[in-house]
Amino acid sequence: MKIFLLLIPFILLILWCTLVEPYILTVKHIKINDDKLKGLKVVFASDFHYKPYETKRLKRDVRRINEQNADIILLGGDFVNGHKRGQSLNIEIIAEEFGNLKSKYGTFAVLGNHDAWQDAAKAEEELTKNGINVLKNSNKKAGSVYIAGVEDLQTQNPDVEKALKGTSSPVILLTHTPDIIEDIPLTVNLTLAGHLHGGQIRLPIIGALVTPSKYGTKYAYGMIEAQGKRMFVTKGIGTSVLPIRFLCKPEIVLIEFI
Repeated sequence: MKIFLLLIPFILLILWCTLVEPYILTVKHIKINDDKLKGLKVVFASDFHYKPYETKRLKRDVRRINEQNADIILLGGDFVNGHKRGQSLNIEIIAEEFGNLKSKYGTFAVLGNHDAWQDAAKAEEELTKNGINVLKNSNKKAGSVYIAGVEDLQTQNPDVEKALKGTSSPVILLTHTPDIIEDIPLTVNLTLAGHLHGGQIRLPIIGALVTPSKYGTKYAYGMIEAQGKRMFVTKGIGTSVLPIRFLCKPEIVLIEFI
């Protein structure tokens, strides 16, 4: 009996980490001082990792993003889950639902490593077909701001110089991984990244325990100032490798420039 009572907290913790926290979607609201982007409202979301049974979560995510009434919607990649199509909700279904996203100047995206492992060309085709601007070392203008996007560092060939070609300030740069921050020039107003999921497991004071980055947990989460450059790294929405989150609730990010 005593052993059972001792196990109760552990069982409750496992249930929380696997069945509750991974399905809580929060809105992280940040305000950034930038005279060139003043008045702009941007929603950033990344690392969706939709499992085959997660159509309901997909629809919820799209609905919550739309509720923010953004001027621009930015997506950081990893729409699919796992390495093979059977491990993920079909990209056709994902892209069609993401086609329901609404904003003043449109939706812009980069692909992640999981998208590339399964089929980068197919992901780009489906997203584009549903009105989403997929940026591959390229840029497009959204209102008065340039949105630039680079390819994934792990699976493709990110080229920051090519992505920024022809742009002028203000510029927001999308990258799946924060590891390319060293290559980003000071002329970029804000860089947005995901990939690290905030570690998925975070502890008080310590923060993330481990992340798939050559910099360890340095860029795991949050607003980061690096050599005069400004980057926000999101915890993302889905899970990868282990289907758990602890003190690392899924989020979409609402950015207001003031």
